[in-house]
Formats: sequence, structure tokens, C-alpha cells
Amino acid sequence: MSTLSKRSTIYLDPALHQALKIKSLETSRSMSDIINEAIKEALAEDAEDLALFDKRQDDPLISYEDMIKRLKKDGRI
Repeated sequence: MSTLSKRSTIYLDPALHQALKIKSLETSRSMSDIINEAIKEALAEDAEDLALFDKRQDDPLISYEDMIKRLKKDGRI
């Protein structure tokens, strides 16, 4: 862990804590490393989603009613 790391208190569900502890032991990684990796992955996924929203902001809008009609016409519902 970097010397620039910040300390934080988090509260985990007991079952999640146990699973994290076991994963930490089995992978020879600290719980902090596992949590940091999971947070980075979640934030990266959010960034991808936001980029897609920005990319599609000029797409034409379709009403819910029109979408239902289109799905019925196409035999999807």
C-alpha cells in the first residue's frame, strides 16, 4: 500500500467481511488491496457508462408508448 493512502472506517455485513477475509487469506492479498481494486473497477465502470451517456445524448428520444408499440410490432412482447 502506498504511503499516500488514506485511512477510512467502513462497516461491512458480517457475511461479506468473512468472505473478504477468506479471499484475502487464499490470495495472499490484504483486504485493503481487494477493496481498493473493487472500488477502482466500479468507478471505471461508472466512467464508461457516463461516457456512453454523453455519446448518445443527441440520439432521438422515443416515448414509452411508442417503444411498446414497436416491441409489439416486432413480436418481442
